[in-house]
Amino acid sequence: MLRVHFTAQDLVRVRIATTADPLWETVNGFQLLRKREAATVFGQWRRLTGPRLSSASSRMLAPLLPAYGYFPDFLTPVLPGGPSLEAAIDAIASTPRRQLRHDLTVLATERRLPPWVSALAAGEVETLHRLGEAFRVCHREAVAPVWSRIRAHVDADRAARGQAFLAGGVEGVLRSLGPAFRWRPPVLEADYPVEQDLHLDGRGLLLQPSFFCWRMPVTFVDGALSPVLVYPVRPGPGWLEDVPGGAPRARDGARDGEAGGGLGPLIGRTRAALLDAVRGGCSTGDLARRLGVSASAVSQHVAVLREAGLLVSSRKAQHVLHTITPEGRALLRAPRRPVEALVPRPPV
Repeated sequence: MLRVHFTAQDLVRVRIATTADPLWETVNGFQLLRKREAATVFGQWRRLTGPRLSSASSRMLAPLLPAYGYFPDFLTPVLPGGPSLEAAIDAIASTPRRQLRHDLTVLATERRLPPWVSALAAGEVETLHRLGEAFRVCHREAVAPVWSRIRAHVDADRAARGQAFLAGGVEGVLRSLGPAFRWRPPVLEADYPVEQDLHLDGRGLLLQPSFFCWRMPVTFVDGALSPVLVYPVRPGPGWLEDVPGGAPRARDGARDGEAGGGLGPLIGRTRAALLDAVRGGCSTGDLARRLGVSASAVSQHVAVLREAGLLVSSRKAQHVLHTITPEGRALLRAPRRPVEALVPRPPV
């Protein structure tokens, strides 16, 4: 069990990450690829991703990122400027040798490591460069193809935490984190593979929602590091549909080779207003009240927008929360041509 100990000062310093973290998703995603859990949710992604994942990057990352158990803290540095894959890789390359040796020594007590890890522990520049490249390749091949869905689900989760905060403050957020968590003031308990206590001591806590984090949260072993708690977003089984390369379902009215099969039904003020409304996250009931239509009508419009990949829906307690995807945001930002421009003029 993990126990996170809060003080009154920590409760006012809890914050939620502004977006998905590309390095954490790469780390969690690589580990998830090597597990057999959650086949209903991630089985298709594994089948599509496994064959295209570079064997060279896998050989580099596998000893450092086992499917279960400890992995070195230095592989997921905390960045002051927000999540960035390149900035994180630069931070890994700049890890002090003392931390490299410490973290890799801990790892070596749990599993046998290949000889090249000695060069990594010594801070050998070329080995650190190869490690950074392995992360780039893994992100490009396993995470980037589904990044829009990752962002959309993380945004939906952040919207749910925002609603929890409005209803119950910071303690409401801590109570809302999911079945793996239990808020027993002033301690947040979580299911965890080992016994660990994290004392925040007034430093606050960064909550990082993660798409590829499964079932249990992740945090640093070294309690002296800036406190971060990575927790699962819990996507549903259909998340891979309509992702390029993700074997999307055939749609009614769209023949193979035709573009825009899912976008054809989108014309209309109600759906445009609905898409705009879900930018901050909305439940079905909220949308019905905002738009002045029935909940069943909202559900029909949501289904079309979701089918087109413009929003995602996720269940939070008794409510279904709808949130816009990056594609939906792009559509809202796109300049609109006046209707007259779409009607051909008669020849003069």
